[in-house]
Amino acid sequence: MHAYIAGSVRLLAVPLLLAGVAAGIAPAAPAVAAPAESIGTPTFVHDQLNGVAATSATNAWAVGCTHCFTSKGMALVEHWNGTGWQQVASPAPADSVLSGVAATSASSAWAVGCSNCNNFSTRKTLILRWNGTGWKQVPSPGPAGSDLSGVAATSASSAWAVGSSTAGTSSKSLALRWNGTAWKQVPSPGSGGLSGVAAVSASSAWAVGSTGGTSSKSLVLGWDGTAWKQVASLGSGGLFGVAAVSASSAWAVGSTNRGRTLVVGWNGTAWARVASPSPGAHFIPLLDAVAATSARNAWAVGDSTNCGCGPGEPLILHWNGTAWKQVPSPTSGGGTDLRGVAATSASNAWAVGYSGSGIGPTKTVILRWNGKTWS
Repeated sequence: MHAYIAGSVRLLAVPLLLAGVAAGIAPAAPAVAAPAESIGTPTFVHDQLNGVAATSATNAWAVGCTHCFTSKGMALVEHWNGTGWQQVASPAPADSVLSGVAATSASSAWAVGCSNCNNFSTRKTLILRWNGTGWKQVPSPGPAGSDLSGVAATSASSAWAVGSSTAGTSSKSLALRWNGTAWKQVPSPGSGGLSGVAAVSASSAWAVGSTGGTSSKSLVLGWDGTAWKQVASLGSGGLFGVAAVSASSAWAVGSTNRGRTLVVGWNGTAWARVASPSPGAHFIPLLDAVAATSARNAWAVGDSTNCGCGPGEPLILHWNGTAWKQVPSPTSGGGTDLRGVAATSASNAWAVGYSGSGIGPTKTVILRWNGKTWS
């Protein structure tokens, strides 16, 4: 999960590697049979998708923004109905970005991000709710200078949203909880910011991010049903995405400050780093998101560049129960960054992001896994 917010968390996590980084959406894209770069158009600058969630083969959501990072920026919401992707009206205000989305059924979903996003001192948390008929903005707490990067839900009455709040030049973690009636801020430790959250029950959740700064370290928080507690750092760099299958099985992904992919796994007792492919020595790989359906099936997506300054070669890794392996992407050839991934089974998964060149025009990208290939 990720967007304008995820991008900022990325910068906190790997400051030595990264230099920086609508309208024009087709009302209905064809079913995804070829590389699905058909939603969005390079006519508009910085259209991108940052998160995706799916509950079945016929119900999925993708969120992001059009004209991202500009005063014309607007939240973007797309829906998959089993046949094609369609843009859905969003009540989000101008200068808004959606970074993450979570769904528990066809009639219940959440999308989070920020409003007034281009002003870091006054930006605000943004939360939208899908009730089966339309999206509606709901009140969301958080001090000025706050944003949300990820969201997770286990039922219609239990959800988490995480991000960061900034005061001056320092940032700290931000955690909000939905109790079935309202969103409330819950105390959370950790400087820097949180970029992803996963939950398996009302008493078991994980949130990940980075401490920020030139010597950034991974940040992992665990929810025990009563409070968030910080776990010992898993090394330099940052974690951008997290997924949990059960209370004893979870994954978190990101990158190290040395320009290597970072994958850590939870076995019910401890977090530990797991070997993961990193493209050639002259590339900087970043894993932005992870999704898992079982202890033997998980996906991690991101990109690798030779400069760390824009969309590069798409990066897709798969866990087969024994090892992480790189899987070919149909958008290989450069200029693609995959920001979100979701899976409902071993034969149904989605990856979303954007394509472009450096800081030039971008268009949204949606890829689908059919059990054999990504297309």
